[in-house]
Amino acid sequence: MARTLAELPSLDRDELVRYGRHLVLPEVGLEGQRRLKAARVLLVGAGGLGSPAALYLAAAGVGHLTLVEFDRVEVTNLQRQVLHGTRDVGRPKAHSARDRLLDLNPHLDLTLHEARFSAGNAIALVREHDVVVDGTDNFGTRYLVNDACVLAGKPNVYGSIFRFDGQASVFAAEDGPCYRCLYPSPPPPGEVPSCAEGGVLGVLPGLLGTIQATEALKLAMGVGEPLVGRLLLVDALSMQFRTVKVRKNPRCPACGTREIREVRDEPAACAGPAAVGVPEITPVELAARLRRGDALTLLDVREEREWEIARIPGARLAPLSRFADEIPKLDRGGDFVLYCKGGTRSQRAGEQLRLAGFARVTSLAGGILRYGDEVDPSLPRY
Repeated sequence: MARTLAELPSLDRDELVRYGRHLVLPEVGLEGQRRLKAARVLLVGAGGLGSPAALYLAAAGVGHLTLVEFDRVEVTNLQRQVLHGTRDVGRPKAHSARDRLLDLNPHLDLTLHEARFSAGNAIALVREHDVVVDGTDNFGTRYLVNDACVLAGKPNVYGSIFRFDGQASVFAAEDGPCYRCLYPSPPPPGEVPSCAEGGVLGVLPGLLGTIQATEALKLAMGVGEPLVGRLLLVDALSMQFRTVKVRKNPRCPACGTREIREVRDEPAACAGPAAVGVPEITPVELAARLRRGDALTLLDVREEREWEIARIPGARLAPLSRFADEIPKLDRGGDFVLYCKGGTRSQRAGEQLRLAGFARVTSLAGGILRYGDEVDPSLPRY
């Protein structure tokens, strides 16, 4: 990004008109807009965070944007992933993103990388860009983005969301902390519920993704005070914003001691179900047992609001949030099958039963979503 004025690309007549509201800003002006046109930004993910980030980066005049995205559009994405539309359901997200972004700004030089961001491609991708925007939704890729940025010496514009809360910062900038300074290692798989399990207010990723785009634009132009050494905390329920200082940790294995000399793929801790500790039963096997009339107790460990949307007939509600209160009411000699939305919470509840001395406990693999796919398509998805 340290380009001289002579090295910056010029703007054509259409661009001068298009970016007119930027050009009259003293902090941007013609030079700032030319710096945006020269910038190369890597955006990892075109989901909740990546959607608004991509839209505003493209609209602002970032010259080159590389989008890393391998997933397809699902109808459940549309509550928050505003880069895609109903007609895009089933399409690769990279393709619907391309159509929308180039319609928004035909001057954009867009590269699609339709593959997972992995240890095999991370360093090469990061090195080719000036700024990296992390729009991922799982810890494994988040740590991979961080480590690649530290090794390549590129700033990492971080954002994360859960329910009504969000965070944003700029990591791996010169003399600034990295993500591992704040969170040294990923949580165990299943410890933190995913957005699919815990939910997220649809507008929240729009808010945080826009903040990420703002930070990326400031870095590209070299203006303002980026969120380096500061973590922005957003509480959407009370609409409060506050920042806390994050210091560079000299013992950080990534940017401190430099123990991490190569990137590796971490488990995607919040992208899928927990590592199996409680034995599992498949939906087809459960349906067969229910048809036979086996003496089993089917416990739904989701919350009441989810129970009202859909439930497996014959189940009893025992929410994980108050599951400890339910345990004394259960027969230790019984045969229990637990289920939740995707299989994470039922594992956690099952572990509680096993620790309490219950011997016959199984968890429904894939939860009610998989049961609906494989056994009862009439069950609503959510």
